[in-house]
Amino acid sequence: MHKDFLDIIDYTPEELQELIDLAVELKKEYQQGGNQPVLKGKVLAMIFQKPSLRTRVSFEVGMYHLGGNALYLSPNEIGLGQREAIADVARVLDGMVHGIMARVFDHEHLLELAHWTTIPVINGLSDYSHPCQALADILTIYEEFGQIKDINITYVGDGNNVAVSLMQIAAKLGANFTIANPVDYDMPAESIETIRPYAEASGSKLTFLRDPHEAVRHAKVIYTDTWTSMGQEEESAKREAVFPPYQINAQLVSEADPDAIVLHCLPAHRGQEITDEVADGPHSRLFPEAHNRLHAQKAVLYNLLGNK
Repeated sequence: MHKDFLDIIDYTPEELQELIDLAVELKKEYQQGGNQPVLKGKVLAMIFQKPSLRTRVSFEVGMYHLGGNALYLSPNEIGLGQREAIADVARVLDGMVHGIMARVFDHEHLLELAHWTTIPVINGLSDYSHPCQALADILTIYEEFGQIKDINITYVGDGNNVAVSLMQIAAKLGANFTIANPVDYDMPAESIETIRPYAEASGSKLTFLRDPHEAVRHAKVIYTDTWTSMGQEEESAKREAVFPPYQINAQLVSEADPDAIVLHCLPAHRGQEITDEVADGPHSRLFPEAHNRLHAQKAVLYNLLGNK
């Protein structure tokens, strides 16, 4: 496979399926008594420009489960591209650790880190995409329905980085992807055009709507994210005026498939994009999905850092 895990678009459908199968295997192994120490002696440097709960804990625990170690590097310690040039940070770490996970604002920073290193770089989140989240999402869907192909996934809300990665993995693996979002909050046109050939190859239908009620019809999966992402705080008031019709509430869920599940990458702003009734209700898979970050990322770590 590849040296890095920066974007879903870089991986073939076969490679993505291999990662999902490996995640299922590692999760089962862990539940039956623990994972083998396949990353013994390996160290992952974790660079953070943004706060984190799931990303930090899942990578740190994932390395621990696989016999390795993880090193947390806070924004103040690194100052990526400010205190020290990205190329310099990359080349210093290149000689000390076995891999880098970076959670950044600017996707270009990830690309630059990868350019200057011989070790794997993993995208823990950027302003463009969130491939680790998408892998955990699709693992959750696979566990729930026993398949990925032809599953109707509907994303309701901002066409952001999470939506981009979810669309990419759905299109590559043959799930149908629908998004309903307000005017001026569309997904990047370039992302849509880049993924279309893969959707045609897999039989995935891509649908772009404004009306959330139309979007959730026949949906097996309803997905949402916060209306205002980190770095967009100055837009909060404007967004809170636009997005209320896109709230995932009991009424909207009732209009989907009776067996539909609800996903959210978290953190959730309860009472905004999702109600307590839904987040804590029978359709919710928010917490199994969060837990699957651990198992999906173990597959990525094993694939990139393991002695195979």
